[in-house]
Amino acid sequence: MPKHKYKVGQAVDFSPGRWGLPASSREYEVLRLLPFEGGDLMYRIKSAAETFERVARESELAERAGML
Repeated sequence: MPKHKYKVGQAVDFSPGRWGLPASSREYEVLRLLPFEGGDLMYRIKSAAETFERVARESELAERAGML
């Protein structure tokens, strides 16, 4: 089973796919690790600029510049 690349609490950049709801910010925090679905690991993420949480595919996330 594949391992999640990002950890809970980590800051990530989010770039939704073509059909996703546009993001109001690129910076999100990983809230939860979700199971593998549809060929990708999934995450629950949240931006301080939004009042709701999102579910994102690992392929839609990138490590924040300067973050470890």
